Amino acid sequence: MALTAVFAACNQPQTSNGEEKAAEDKPLEAIGGVFPQEFYDSMHVTMTAYYQLSAALVKADTLAADIAGAALQYHLDSLPVARMGLDSSRTSLLTGQVGGISAELQGMLLEKAGLEGRRLSFQMVSDQLYDFLLIAGLKNTTVFRQYCPMAFNDRGAYWLSDKAEILNPYFGDEMLHCGSVTDTLKF
Repeated sequence: MALTAVFAACNQPQTSNGEEKAAEDKPLEAIGGVFPQEFYDSMHVTMTAYYQLSAALVKADTLAADIAGAALQYHLDSLPVARMGLDSSRTSLLTGQVGGISAELQGMLLEKAGLEGRRLSFQMVSDQLYDFLLIAGLKNTTVFRQYCPMAFNDRGAYWLSDKAEILNPYFGDEMLHCGSVTDTLKF
């Protein structure tokens, strides 16, 4: 009976304010229209590194998480935001968001706070990256925002995936499929 309750809790779609929400497709547009292809190419590489970090956490592999985290930070820092020809306020907004994500990754790599610390940093990176994607977009891509209500002592946590299948980076094989898709971003 307890397993049934846990399973039911893991499969409840929720939004950040706790309301239930069905997964839906939302076409989004980047601020200022379409960015140069160079930016989107860089973002695809960046997201690949993010998905590798998530996969390492699913496997509870701290070394692979550190390698993927370093790659993600490198690709974020290499995004051609300054060369996109945006006005200064938009450039500043994007640069600030990228800087925040990069700083969180730097902290993760320096602290070496074990698997739980890496997962906590991953949660913050995931939330910030989601906000960045809402502004910048990711041409010809679908990103799934997923949620586990039991992560971090039932505080819950989000992550991003390129697949609808749930592979929980906060619990790994302990509760691999705990979670639900709460948002689908189609760019």
